[in-house]
Amino acid sequence: MLIGLEAVFFYLFAFIAVAAAFMVISARNPVHSVLYLILTFFNAAGLFLLTGAEFLAMILLVVYVGAVAVLFLFVVMMLDVDFAELKSGALQYAPVGAMVGLILAAELVIVLGGYTFAPELASTVAKPTPDIVARHNTAALGDILYTDYIYFFQVAGLILLVAMIGAIVLTLRHREGVKRQDVTAQVARTPATAIEIKKVETGKGI
Repeated sequence: MLIGLEAVFFYLFAFIAVAAAFMVISARNPVHSVLYLILTFFNAAGLFLLTGAEFLAMILLVVYVGAVAVLFLFVVMMLDVDFAELKSGALQYAPVGAMVGLILAAELVIVLGGYTFAPELASTVAKPTPDIVARHNTAALGDILYTDYIYFFQVAGLILLVAMIGAIVLTLRHREGVKRQDVTAQVARTPATAIEIKKVETGKGI
């Protein structure tokens, strides 16, 4: 049960986060949408701090605000994408979006309902959340990621690496007329092919 200042800050962060998230999808200007997204991330980080998850709060600010959201902002500003044309065909995907939204809503209802009617289920997990006084959040996450599930963590990293290489290979396009370095041809050069000697007569240019 939240009381005092914790409750005040919780409702403050939650209200601003929900309002900013709504503005992300309702703002007409895409630049404003990205700025509202950054505001949402900041308030979500505040909620993480209230729950004692300081590591997740900092990661949210450093990775999502510092990299992803700023990247979106620069891409939107530099590419000058015609979002009106993109939104014109969005209605044809409305049924699929509504179905995905209903599935997510049903999952949230199941989770919240199970926690409400059977709160003792939280104590039956294999790795319960340790007490913050005994083990702070960052150390607990390190124990799980780099000790208990280290192999799964490495496999996930390899999958992301393969996906990144595949995306680069699929989108790489070689333009004609662009000079590129050929190391093999450079190493194979001989003085006969690399140097051309011309005799210039006195008083005349080449």
